[in-house]
Amino acid sequence: MNYFKRVIKYTYPYKKYAFLNIFFNILYAIFNVLSILGFMPILGILFGQTERVTTVTEYNGIKNLSNYIQGNLNYKVSLMIENGKIEDALLFVSLITLFLFFFKNLFRYLASYFLVFLQMETVRDLRSSLYNKYVSLPLSFFSEKKKGDAISRLTADINEIQASYLTSFETLVREPLTIVLTLAYMLIISVKLTLFVFVLLPISGLIISSISKKLKATSLLVQKENGDFLSIIEETLSGLKIIKGFTAENSFSKKYKKSIDNLYTLVTSVWQRQMLASPLSEFLGTATIVAILWFGGQLVLSNESDLKPQEFFIYIGLFYLILNPAKAISTALYAIQKGNASAERFVEILDTKNPISDLDNSKEKTSFNSEIVFKNISFKYKDEYVLKDFSLTIPKGKMVALVGQSGSGKSTLANLTNRFYDVNKGEILIDGVNIKDIKIKSLRGLMGVVTQDSILFNDSVANNISLGINNATKDQIIDAAKIANAHEFIKDLPQKYDTNTGDSGNNLSGGQKQRLSIARAVLKNPPIMILDEATSALDTESEQLVQKALEKMMQNRTSLVIAHRLSTIQKADIIVVMKKGKIVEQGKHNELLTKKGEYYKLVTMQSLA
Repeated sequence: MNYFKRVIKYTYPYKKYAFLNIFFNILYAIFNVLSILGFMPILGILFGQTERVTTVTEYNGIKNLSNYIQGNLNYKVSLMIENGKIEDALLFVSLITLFLFFFKNLFRYLASYFLVFLQMETVRDLRSSLYNKYVSLPLSFFSEKKKGDAISRLTADINEIQASYLTSFETLVREPLTIVLTLAYMLIISVKLTLFVFVLLPISGLIISSISKKLKATSLLVQKENGDFLSIIEETLSGLKIIKGFTAENSFSKKYKKSIDNLYTLVTSVWQRQMLASPLSEFLGTATIVAILWFGGQLVLSNESDLKPQEFFIYIGLFYLILNPAKAISTALYAIQKGNASAERFVEILDTKNPISDLDNSKEKTSFNSEIVFKNISFKYKDEYVLKDFSLTIPKGKMVALVGQSGSGKSTLANLTNRFYDVNKGEILIDGVNIKDIKIKSLRGLMGVVTQDSILFNDSVANNISLGINNATKDQIIDAAKIANAHEFIKDLPQKYDTNTGDSGNNLSGGQKQRLSIARAVLKNPPIMILDEATSALDTESEQLVQKALEKMMQNRTSLVIAHRLSTIQKADIIVVMKKGKIVEQGKHNELLTKKGEYYKLVTMQSLA
């Protein structure tokens, strides 16, 4: 129930719709009972099965409202029959019945009408809160998770919550009201017979609940397998070129078949149990009616009971009225058990603690004045340290290049500077302030990032360049593109700056994508620029264009450049050579060459290559 309560809290802002739904469901329940009470006794009079009423029934308060309405209806019909107007009586009965059923269904529609608003608003908030939580979580969270699982939680799990919890809400409001009102009138007719019913119904409930307990565990497995299933689809579509290139279609087909077979087995099990709810409750309801017929029949035939045959006839009709609500409630309880699995997965993400967040005393920082200092920092992703007692100072306005073999910790430094990860030991200072004491948004606002993988979104060229900058003008976007050497190819595109780049920018070449990434960083105009192997994936011609763009962009900026191609960082103010998380050399290009150490070896190897 804890998960149920957590999800239901999202309905609180829209409680007016819930109250309207409850209000109209109360009216529906009242008219639902009246549709039986109002016209069954009258039919009894019409066909001579009950005593005719010859006097007007007086009003004696709200408690006797039912007797007042029923008595006067019976009187009206009796009067018509005595006056020989049987056809008029039949028309009157028909119109009363039509009236009751019209308002019963009108109120049912209005209740459902307002429930739709409650459902849609709540589902929107559920999806938004889960999406925002995912976006706020650090990169380390996603390194161990499958993207398909996140997609599954945002889609299938939220859909399941809607289908189970929010749809069941109306059932659990409306149907108990119908049952309570019906049982109240059944008590008026016969206390002894109704007490007998109260003994039978809990037995049915225990049988149903014992089956529903098994449903949650299987449903949890279904949602987990659905996440794995979506991950396989996402991986297949993302890596289709590699799959085809290595003729691995059969391997992935087997993997997909195994997952879909598991999903089929689990979903079949869940649906088989869920489909059992309706026939099981109907059978138990029929068994209960048989028992009532047996017990009630004995009461009617007994001289000790004042239960009349016509009252027993009404009683059976009323009990039939609670069968469908009882079935609906049992089905709703099954659905809630099934929804609990999805709610648990929803709450699990919301409760995930974010280790990288603003401290209570974090401050804004809008300018960079002197230097970035890495002070005795150590960092590990899992067990082994990638950086060990590392120290480095980057003065304002200087270009510092990091070089070294793969795994030496170069990209890790960039990630730590942006606070995508937090150091395990030591501290990173900007103008003497620990970056943990700076609000994350303002810290990242000081930095521009260009990575090896040019990440573009399925949007226009202009929107990709102005990402995160809401008030950028067309002229500012064009100026940024010119600095990034991108304007020349953009003006030749079909819709120029309004051209869609395609999924992951697939409508553009690697060099074009990279220049758009640079234009994005230029438009942001940050004082600190971080370039993570920005040219390593490009051909020679594209590299030259991108390199010129980078040089323009880095003018008068503080730059941290992670380089794979050493020819691109010869003009750096400081070149830092790293090996296994430590600095082994640092200096200018010519100084390091004369030392003939690690840097000289790296340059020589690239020259030979």
